[in-house]
Amino acid sequence: MKKKLPPYQVVYEDNHLLIVNKEPGILVQSDRTGDASLVEILRDYIKEKYNKPGDVFLHPVHRLDRPVSGLVVFARTSKALERMMEIFRKRQVQKTYWAVVRRKPPEESGKLISWLVKDEAKNQVTTYTHEVAGSQRAELNYRVLGKINEHYLLEVDPITGRPHQIRAQLAEMGCPIRGDIKYGYDRPTPDKKIYLHARRLYFQHPVKKEPLICKAGLPRDPFWEEFLELDQEEIKDKNIDFLYE
Repeated sequence: MKKKLPPYQVVYEDNHLLIVNKEPGILVQSDRTGDASLVEILRDYIKEKYNKPGDVFLHPVHRLDRPVSGLVVFARTSKALERMMEIFRKRQVQKTYWAVVRRKPPEESGKLISWLVKDEAKNQVTTYTHEVAGSQRAELNYRVLGKINEHYLLEVDPITGRPHQIRAQLAEMGCPIRGDIKYGYDRPTPDKKIYLHARRLYFQHPVKKEPLICKAGLPRDPFWEEFLELDQEEIKDKNIDFLYE
């Protein structure tokens, strides 16, 4: 019987941080569903790998939505957690996402600025073109990397880190992410994932004070794999480096 693969791949690990590439569909932290979370799974991983008795300290520094895949940073010590939270708060981290959309953006590249208001009951945000009561400013940059079978691959660099920011802002532009029915895509995927992937992180290690860059290979999914077949000269020209083959 084939062994089931875990819903993550370890990308970076030391005494202070654990960074993993999460599969879509897995929660980062527990919620009211009671489903197993990545925190619980990774605590068991550390406990077994290092033969640690008792409780294991492991805390996510940020979150990814359940249907999203890609990089998640966990702190393994309270010192690392405090410093990483400060790095994220001061926006001293560069984040890059990949998104698949069906409609071509109006420009090959651009900057989106919106004001977001979150409905906590619905776990959904509404975008506005101007500041309104209770809103948060959201900014991101995007560019088109390529096209396969009537879908476009976008690279997105969020400047702010608002909940559902990329999903809502791309939808506001008229380009909802494939499978994201919450933000306007016309139908869900069979497993309810969406085609948004946290591809790259760059920041200074909170303890070692060295630059740290992490990249996450694409999920093992036939639709994502189609984008690995982009013209090689186009890939070279746009400085795209695929990790998963």
